[in-house]
Amino acid sequence: MKTLSKLIIVASILFAASSVYAETPHGHDHDAPVGGPKGGRLLEHTEPHAEFFVEKDLSVTVTFYDKELKPVPVAEQSVSVIAETGGKKTTLDFEKKGDVLVSKGPLPKEHALNLVVQFKQTPDDKARNFRLRRSYL
Repeated sequence: MKTLSKLIIVASILFAASSVYAETPHGHDHDAPVGGPKGGRLLEHTEPHAEFFVEKDLSVTVTFYDKELKPVPVAEQSVSVIAETGGKKTTLDFEKKGDVLVSKGPLPKEHALNLVVQFKQTPDDKARNFRLRRSYL
């Protein structure tokens, strides 16, 4: 009887673990939930809302949205990104293109990067750091 009880407990734990794992789609970055209209990462507590999106060519676009998530033009906001992998750091600067900020170059092609997004609402503001992890499959 003890063996059956232990078997049921182990089976229950395995079932619970597999159901939690099944809710997370394979191939997605588990550390960076999506939430923006383009499928990128919304940076928390920015006004207007800022969406960090990695394009297919590994360049980065930051788009700004109002409370209803409708695009608004970039104003005085500025962004820079520090990408780190294997002890090597790469800094991306951004420029205004139309109504968005676009990186002046691509992210490194390594499979896993730790990213620090430095965001300033105005040139005089203190930079706010957002830490992200980006995995390329």
